Amino acid sequence: MKKNQHPHYTEVAFRDRSGDLLLVTRSTLPERLPTDHPTVDVDGRTLPVVDVEVSSASHPFWTGRGRVVDTEGRVERFRRRYGQVDA
Repeated sequence: MKKNQHPHYTEVAFRDRSGDLLLVTRSTLPERLPTDHPTVDVDGRTLPVVDVEVSSASHPFWTGRGRVVDTEGRVERFRRRYGQVDA
């Protein structure tokens, strides 16, 4: 294998603020972060933290808070045409 070809692979914490979740995993992302990027202490280790907008803790599909957005009445038109269909 060629030396110095692969990126540096280290631990990083991904934080979903809306879902109140902190996930520690390994990533190549810390190489691209500025030196003054925020950090978080996890089990005595200081890790760079990356805030994400959506994770499994806050995504409507996984939390059961999903909703059907019907702006043109397609669902009602389908129900009138074919009757009430329950899954």
